[in-house]
Amino acid sequence: MNKGDLINKIAEDADISKAKAGAALDAVLDAITDALKSGDKVSLIGFGTYSVTERAAREGHNPATGKKIQIPAKKVVKFKPGAELKRAVE
Repeated sequence: MNKGDLINKIAEDADISKAKAGAALDAVLDAITDALKSGDKVSLIGFGTYSVTERAAREGHNPATGKKIQIPAKKVVKFKPGAELKRAVE
Protein backbone atom coordinates (compact mmCIF):
# COMPACT_ATOMS: atom_id res chain seq x y z
CA MET A 1 0.00 0.00 0.00
CA ASN A 2 1.36 3.40 -0.94
CA LYS A 3 0.28 6.88 0.19
CA GLY A 4 -2.34 7.17 -2.57
CA ASP A 5 -3.86 3.82 -1.62
CA LEU A 6 -3.94 4.89 2.03
CA ILE A 7 -5.68 8.17 1.15
CA ASN A 8 -8.28 6.26 -0.88
CA LYS A 9 -8.90 3.86 2.04
CA ILE A 10 -9.23 6.73 4.55
CA ALA A 11 -11.63 8.60 2.25
CA GLU A 12 -13.76 5.49 1.77
CA ASP A 13 -13.84 4.43 5.43
CA ALA A 14 -14.46 7.94 6.80
CA ASP A 15 -16.87 8.88 3.99
CA ILE A 16 -14.93 12.06 3.15
CA SER A 17 -13.36 13.39 -0.04
CA LYS A 18 -9.93 12.26 -1.14
CA ALA A 19 -8.70 15.85 -0.78
CA LYS A 20 -9.80 15.99 2.86
CA ALA A 21 -8.37 12.53 3.52
CA GLY A 22 -5.05 13.60 1.98
CA ALA A 23 -4.98 16.77 4.04
CA ALA A 24 -5.75 14.81 7.22
CA LEU A 25 -3.03 12.25 6.50
CA ASP A 26 -0.51 15.00 5.76
CA ALA A 27 -1.44 16.73 9.04
CA VAL A 28 -0.90 13.51 11.01
CA LEU A 29 2.45 12.81 9.34
CA ASP A 30 3.58 16.42 9.90
CA ALA A 31 2.62 16.24 13.58
CA ILE A 32 4.54 12.98 14.05
CA THR A 33 7.58 14.41 12.23
CA ASP A 34 7.54 17.62 14.28
CA ALA A 35 7.31 15.69 17.55
CA LEU A 36 10.22 13.43 16.60
CA LYS A 37 12.32 16.42 15.48
CA SER A 38 11.86 17.98 18.91
CA GLY A 39 12.94 14.76 20.64
CA ASP A 40 9.50 13.59 21.79
CA LYS A 41 8.11 10.08 21.55
CA VAL A 42 4.86 9.52 19.68
CA SER A 43 2.69 6.82 21.27
CA LEU A 44 -0.44 5.64 19.50
CA ILE A 45 -2.09 3.28 21.98
CA GLY A 46 -2.58 -0.16 20.44
CA PHE A 47 -0.69 0.77 17.26
CA GLY A 48 2.83 1.52 18.42
CA THR A 49 5.46 4.03 19.49
CA TYR A 50 7.83 6.08 17.35
CA SER A 51 11.03 7.37 18.94
CA VAL A 52 14.41 8.79 17.93
CA THR A 53 17.65 7.19 19.09
CA GLU A 54 21.29 8.00 18.49
CA ARG A 55 23.30 5.46 16.51
CA ALA A 56 26.96 5.57 17.58
CA ALA A 57 29.82 6.13 15.15
CA ARG A 58 31.45 2.91 14.06
CA GLU A 59 33.98 1.47 11.69
CA GLY A 60 32.72 -0.35 8.61
CA HIS A 61 34.12 -1.46 5.31
CA ASN A 62 33.41 -0.80 1.66
CA PRO A 63 32.14 -4.14 0.27
CA ALA A 64 33.49 -3.34 -3.21
CA THR A 65 37.05 -2.56 -2.13
CA GLY A 66 37.27 -4.06 1.36
CA LYS A 67 38.72 -0.74 2.55
CA LYS A 68 37.85 0.35 6.11
CA ILE A 69 35.68 3.45 6.45
CA GLN A 70 34.41 5.49 9.37
CA ILE A 71 30.60 5.61 9.62
CA PRO A 72 29.50 8.76 11.50
CA ALA A 73 27.00 8.86 14.35
CA LYS A 74 23.44 9.76 13.40
CA LYS A 75 19.89 9.87 14.71
CA VAL A 76 17.46 7.18 13.55
CA VAL A 77 13.72 6.70 13.95
CA LYS A 78 12.60 3.51 15.65
CA PHE A 79 9.12 2.00 15.74
CA LYS A 80 7.91 -0.45 18.36
CA PRO A 81 4.55 -2.03 17.46
CA GLY A 82 1.80 -2.10 20.06
CA ALA A 83 0.09 -5.24 21.33
CA GLU A 84 -3.05 -4.80 19.21
CA LEU A 85 -1.01 -4.37 16.02
CA LYS A 86 1.09 -7.44 16.87
CA ARG A 87 -2.05 -9.54 17.38
CA ALA A 88 -3.66 -8.23 14.19
CA VAL A 89 -0.79 -9.39 11.98
CA GLU A 90 -0.20 -12.80 13.57
